[in-house]
Amino acid sequence: MSPAGCSHVNSFKADNWKQSLRVIYQCFVWSGTAESRKRKAKSCICHMCGAHLNRLHSCLYCVFFGCFTKKHIHEHAKSKRHNLGVGEKYSTWEPTKRELELLRHNPKRRKITTNCTIGLRGLINLGNTCFMNCIVQALTHTPLLRDFFLSDRHKCEMQSPNCCLVCEMSRLFQEFYSGYRSPHIPYRLLHLVWTHARHLAGYEQQDAHEFLIAALDVLHRHCKGDDNGKKASNPNHCNCIIDQIFTGGLQSDVTCQVCHGVSTTIDPFWDISLDLPGSSTPFWPLSPGSDGNVVNGESHMSSGTTTLTDCLRRFTRPEHLGSSAKIKCSGCHSYQESTKQLTMKKLPIVACFHLKRFEHSAKLRRKITTYVSFPLELDMTPFMASSKESRMNGQYQQPVDSLNNDNKILCEQHRLREMHLVCMCGHDIITGKQPNHKYSLFAVVNHQGTLESGHYTSFIRQHKDQWFKCDDAIITKASIKDVLDSEGYLLFYHKQFLEYE
Repeated sequence: MSPAGCSHVNSFKADNWKQSLRVIYQCFVWSGTAESRKRKAKSCICHMCGAHLNRLHSCLYCVFFGCFTKKHIHEHAKSKRHNLGVGEKYSTWEPTKRELELLRHNPKRRKITTNCTIGLRGLINLGNTCFMNCIVQALTHTPLLRDFFLSDRHKCEMQSPNCCLVCEMSRLFQEFYSGYRSPHIPYRLLHLVWTHARHLAGYEQQDAHEFLIAALDVLHRHCKGDDNGKKASNPNHCNCIIDQIFTGGLQSDVTCQVCHGVSTTIDPFWDISLDLPGSSTPFWPLSPGSDGNVVNGESHMSSGTTTLTDCLRRFTRPEHLGSSAKIKCSGCHSYQESTKQLTMKKLPIVACFHLKRFEHSAKLRRKITTYVSFPLELDMTPFMASSKESRMNGQYQQPVDSLNNDNKILCEQHRLREMHLVCMCGHDIITGKQPNHKYSLFAVVNHQGTLESGHYTSFIRQHKDQWFKCDDAIITKASIKDVLDSEGYLLFYHKQFLEYE
């Protein structure tokens, strides 16, 4: 597409184009009443073959529905020169022969209700393995990871499937969602962890964060045989299910203090480790000029309680590297002092925040018990690299909206599902889609005790606003207050897939 965009869209926008989209939405998309649902069902058929399916698209110039799959909408566009059509973006699914066979042999279905406990299952402690059990609970309640494994997407290409951690995770998901209530014994998982992450072998208590990173690393390496596990165009990036869900991009900007030239690098990350007040690393003040603005409904200046937002603001503040860490500036061609700032270039679907409660140094080994308040919903917009650039240009507004208002297809009274605008000349245009930087909390890992003697537990969200505490083999119902009042060691947030506010 040229920088000016599709010529058909530009000419269409010169007319009363919003009204056409509004009529299509009100008559054929929104089904708020029984009468409107009947009208939609009768009206939404291909005018050439009478089919209801095959990715129906509506012409934006006249009252016409046509199949996208059979190219009837294309034929209409060619004959009438009505080049623009709109339809709902979706991915089709058809069961394979194997899946049909399984459905025939397993006719019994389980109904998932809001009070359903399927997916809740305790794990036997095999000797100081609470660090592993709490991470397994968090992973098995990660929505997209659950969907991947329960749809049998993993295709193992290892010589021995018994050595594949992804195969074992697949079996774990089957166990968790089988409906059995007795605690599961994860001895195979423990054996594979000892085999592939030897630094975690043995019956000593291990760090849950260290186990999480080791597990993601092994899963990432064993996923290479998946359909989506082949290397992407970037040789340093894999498109396996682990990378799709957990990998983000961290942007590091190093600015020369003499010529103000900026050197930028982007590195992948699976989690963000955050310093806490009380550690040997100074926490306050924040970056120069910080005014304590409210972010995520919080202000670090309003109370003595440290918040997750405070930790993120500290993480993304500019840091003066000092005279002992001079860099060679490509602009000055000499070593100069500089500042470094970290921001989020790309957000992962699941954001994991590691609160650095265990401090290890030559002089000190201790646990930091500082309480950190964390929200149920988190907006990462202020910590994005794009937000930093907007602030530098004097254009930053909250929330960020990177789209021109003329390209929004919005209904004033209702949330509109994502509409897929297609030009029959070949251009594919998504409209009405805003950057989504908002997250919802779905799992919390806690550590009780001291650095030498402690115990890990976790809170997991089963349904919206339904929380449970997982303490090895014991699962008990928990309140939102229990979750938010907990100390917090690892915080798991899942991206909100809401098209509109």
